[in-house]
Amino acid sequence: MTTIEGSRILWITGAGKGIGRELAKLYAGEGWTVAVSARTGADLRSLASELPAGAIHAFPLDVTDEAAVTATVRTIEAELGPLDLAILNSGTHVPTDADNFTTEDVRFLVDTNFIGTVNGIAAVLEVFKRRSCGHIAVVASLAGYRGLPGAAAYGATKAALINLCEALAPDLARSGIKLNLINPGFVETPLTAKNDFPMPFLMKAEDAAIRIARGLEKSAFEITFPSRFAALMKLLRILPDRLFFMLTRRMLRS
Repeated sequence: MTTIEGSRILWITGAGKGIGRELAKLYAGEGWTVAVSARTGADLRSLASELPAGAIHAFPLDVTDEAAVTATVRTIEAELGPLDLAILNSGTHVPTDADNFTTEDVRFLVDTNFIGTVNGIAAVLEVFKRRSCGHIAVVASLAGYRGLPGAAAYGATKAALINLCEALAPDLARSGIKLNLINPGFVETPLTAKNDFPMPFLMKAEDAAIRIARGLEKSAFEITFPSRFAALMKLLRILPDRLFFMLTRRMLRS
């Protein structure tokens, strides 16, 4: 077993780029034993090269493969020791509106963003339930609060994750397992770099990682940021449909 004496063990999915990558660097710098997964092995090797040898333990993985996810969790525990925290961060985005709406795109996002996270939850619960302890953090998005133009499929997957976590949290707490829901706004990542529209309150991935890590140390269920954008999206969540659609119609492109 290669666990650093006294260190805690963390698994991050979607760690090749963006928020996941910055979280891995942050936690490794704080002395955690960090297991990272992503589809692209080259991204994980690049991440490991930025840190001292042995700081990062790479486990390439396609999160849509249920059996592979379960096997990866078992391998991490066998090689590194019992997991303390799993940050399920894998996700992607394909612009989806009425003019570019395909079953293929929607299925791809559901499989990656939603089912991929479900696979991760199921795999870590298998070991956390046996120990009656553990910590799961699920990265969704403020885009899951209400349907926004251009994000029909992406927003639907994030709304599903929000609902899933809200439903599971009381059950898991009774079993001694902590669950956090993370809802970021716009964060500078390779995905948002492809956006060709204004992104309010855009944050750097390093700052987002710090917000998440500090939020996970507290007792609140939900971690949202940036605060002003989160407040705006929470307002949209309770706005009457008539007013909400007046606003979102203005977001449509001519």
